Amino acid sequence: MYVFKDEIQHQLRKEAMFVKAETMTKKPLSVEILKEKVSREVNEKYPVSSVEIPLAENRAYEFLYYEKDKNGWNYFDEVKINKLVYVNPYTGEILGIYNEKYDVFPILKSIHWSLLLKADWGKYVVGIPVVLFIIMLITGIVLWWPKNKKARKGRFRFDWKNVKTWKRRNYDLHNILGFYASFIALLMSITGIYFAYPWVKNTFSLALSGSIELPKEKEVKSPDSLLIENKAVFDLTARETKKLYAESSSFRIPLNGKNKKGKALNNIPVTVYGEEGRFAVRNQLAFDKYSGKLLLNRPHQELNTAEKYAHANYDIHTGSYFGITGKIIWFMAGLICTSLPVTGFLVWLGKRKKKGIKKTS
Repeated sequence: MYVFKDEIQHQLRKEAMFVKAETMTKKPLSVEILKEKVSREVNEKYPVSSVEIPLAENRAYEFLYYEKDKNGWNYFDEVKINKLVYVNPYTGEILGIYNEKYDVFPILKSIHWSLLLKADWGKYVVGIPVVLFIIMLITGIVLWWPKNKKARKGRFRFDWKNVKTWKRRNYDLHNILGFYASFIALLMSITGIYFAYPWVKNTFSLALSGSIELPKEKEVKSPDSLLIENKAVFDLTARETKKLYAESSSFRIPLNGKNKKGKALNNIPVTVYGEEGRFAVRNQLAFDKYSGKLLLNRPHQELNTAEKYAHANYDIHTGSYFGITGKIIWFMAGLICTSLPVTGFLVWLGKRKKKGIKKTS
């Protein structure tokens, strides 16, 4: 279900995400002014965390409130606030406020990621059965593999003309659908445990770039940082980002001076997304947090193979890397994977009953 999040939200939030043509002017309002307006009107006790600025002129800015509680043991305790505010950048009008904490898609994501448990260790709870699933998929393919050409004919397609029993049909459903879905399922599973287990990420990194770990992001400090912060620092940051990556989809600027883990930032890191709905192509910029001076420009092309894969892994996991066709295929494979435990259990149950009858006789 989460695969089609963007498509569904684009329809449900159309009025909030897109700006009416008659309100558009040559130049959007200052990021700082918009931020103050959002803070005043939304009136939350937490500061605005970040803003995502689309490059398309008819799109609303997305201001995010996000705070986590390190001591929370489940999703609802851990996420203090996750609120998204859509703002018309030309007028400052708030077009929509969405409490993402209780929205269906973040909850679905948390169920999938950690069974609604604390994200840091809940991912291992999910990761263990995924590893078992990978073993079952590989052994299933080995068991499925036909011994000769004659046996191969009945393994790729359904032939139910002379089949009358539901057991045989169930067996074919498990066998044939399972085979076609197994290769996508393997890809889903491996890209899934990539998030859960560091050793998986390290293995990928070693195989792709010869280093066991991804290069660590360096904190870049400016030697000429001003003692007094320039009030237009976010606008300078946004202007320079638009100039450097005019063909990109959007970019995200942190506004509260903290990273995702809540630690103070020594600069303003800006993430630039190359395509809407995808995370594979990402460019990284860093600006002085006082003067707005550009300190770092690291385009996607300069990343090593392991870093490029790390950015693409999420898109591969969800199928979005392959566009809408990939999403549909991933969705169908997901449905088949959901059916495999049911059809597999029925096959096992049928064989168990059969053995019981033989022993009795």
